[in-house]
Amino acid sequence: MIRFQLRCDDGHGFESWFRDNASHDEQVRAGLVNCPVCGSDRVEKAIMAPHVARVATPERDGARQEAPHAATGQALAAPDAADKALRDLVRAMRRHVEATTEPVGARFAEEAIAMHHGEIDHRPIRGSATAAEVRQLRDEGVGFQPLPFLPDDRN
Repeated sequence: MIRFQLRCDDGHGFESWFRDNASHDEQVRAGLVNCPVCGSDRVEKAIMAPHVARVATPERDGARQEAPHAATGQALAAPDAADKALRDLVRAMRRHVEATTEPVGARFAEEAIAMHHGEIDHRPIRGSATAAEVRQLRDEGVGFQPLPFLPDDRN
């Protein structure tokens, strides 16, 4: 997994995790990466310093020196209450969607298009789609929304 600092066309900065650089590029091209502030899918990598983990070392006064966070230069800290609350909310939303939709797997695009054209009854579904299928869904005006996940949920 790799973490990128990203910025939307409105200048909002945020970070996101990807399997690798190619995965980032493919998801951005498909419009699957959205700004969490304004929802824009016009997103690009922002300048970022590489993160090199360091072992805590004693200072002259015997205090521990924490490794700085690459983006902020500040010491890494445990997630605060607001971060935990947001993560809990994303997980709750994901559980709700999983409990109230039918899993159709790789047939998602096919099923969604058939419902859109009235070929089959409408029902709440979830599944996966390739970048090409996502483009086709958008071109045909089919409404859908990627389901968010947290990087640590997939590790």
